[in-house]
Amino acid sequence: MDTRQISASESSAETAALLESAFAMEPEYSGARSPDIEKTLMNQSAVTTSPLSDGVRKALEVSLRGVEELLPQDEWAKKLARSESTGKPLRIKLGLDPTAPDIHIGHTVVLNKMRQLQDLGHQVIFLIGDFTTLIGDPSGRNSTRPPLTPEQIKFNAETYYTQAAKVLDPARTEIRYNSEWCDALGARGMIQLSAKYTVARMMERNDFHQRFTDGSSISLHEFLYPLLQGYDSVALKSDLELGGTDQKFNLLMGRHLQQEYGQEPQCVLTMPLLVGLDGVDKMSKSKNNYIGITEDANTMFAKVLSISDTLMWDWYTLLSFKSLDEIAALKAEVAGGRNPKDAKVALAKEITARFHSAAAADAAEQDFINRSKGGVPDDIPDVALSGAPLGIGALLKQANLAPSTSEANRLIDGGGVRVDGGVVSDKGLKLEAGTYVVQVGKRKFARVTLG
Repeated sequence: MDTRQISASESSAETAALLESAFAMEPEYSGARSPDIEKTLMNQSAVTTSPLSDGVRKALEVSLRGVEELLPQDEWAKKLARSESTGKPLRIKLGLDPTAPDIHIGHTVVLNKMRQLQDLGHQVIFLIGDFTTLIGDPSGRNSTRPPLTPEQIKFNAETYYTQAAKVLDPARTEIRYNSEWCDALGARGMIQLSAKYTVARMMERNDFHQRFTDGSSISLHEFLYPLLQGYDSVALKSDLELGGTDQKFNLLMGRHLQQEYGQEPQCVLTMPLLVGLDGVDKMSKSKNNYIGITEDANTMFAKVLSISDTLMWDWYTLLSFKSLDEIAALKAEVAGGRNPKDAKVALAKEITARFHSAAAADAAEQDFINRSKGGVPDDIPDVALSGAPLGIGALLKQANLAPSTSEANRLIDGGGVRVDGGVVSDKGLKLEAGTYVVQVGKRKFARVTLG
């Protein structure tokens, strides 16, 4: 893409400068950061040539909350003003490829932003990339993604929106699949689409550039991915597309292609990647630092409480539906001496209630209190085993409390195994016939009946 052509069509020098650098190597994530909204809004001349109404100012504040970038900001302000004056909602798009059957709360950072904009009255479009999943998003990859089967894609797609609907309002959400227009392109349409971008500009993308430099393979079909994601914006006539910071290249491709097809270009909003439970890396299943949105309420509550006091405030900004003023007041109370655990409990209850219910969140809090005092949860699985007397290691494995006897022995060595409330220290312990409450770590329990 020739960014100079884009710059010539932009309405401000500020926007031109932003877009001039937009296709350079994408920045590494440095942690969630909240923008100084008031500072941004005070300088109205950088946003629009005419004063902003109170409604537009509020909408812009909501738009900017917790964002990494909003490009071009002046165009977004104008779109908001036009929507307010005409009463016509803006079309806001989020695309997700169904590469896995479930979603963790890191994925909901962008969904939360969608819900905030939805609550302003705009039309949100939840796009399931069933066609683009056949290619695989090369963003952040150092190798070609392995392809998924059509059956895997179908299964994953069927679960995606069910989970996303825990954040979005289903009654006000348009659901689309990009196979609708991508299949219709055919070979001729794909050739015409590919002609609208150059290999040289594609190779400026950080992950492609790095793989080329390293001598790693790049399949030709991977070049099609950003083109097709950008074409989604053409098909949907989107006003704004959302994504993570790793999606910036693909999102800006949508702007370029909309201009190529004679449409008003969309704006682009990127959200930070949520830092996981470890406080170090982005939330990821591969890092085992995640909270799945389908996890049970007790586990979800306890996991939120496990994060650091520092990380908690980033999570508040990105995950909570509390206003920024409410969060600031809570932060001031903690700084003034209030126990930070109070704020963390409030966050844990809010998140748990969102994906379960308020009653489940209350019960999870009580369960956590009970466990912290050494108590046993009311609802634990019943397991029936035979072979008494049975060694403790074999019992833990057969009761699915440990993946292997060697791991069971390691847990015993670490003091992490209890039988009827007493810590087990003898790896040679054999249990006679009877019923026992067995605990591993803080959250794994089973009532084992041994015969």
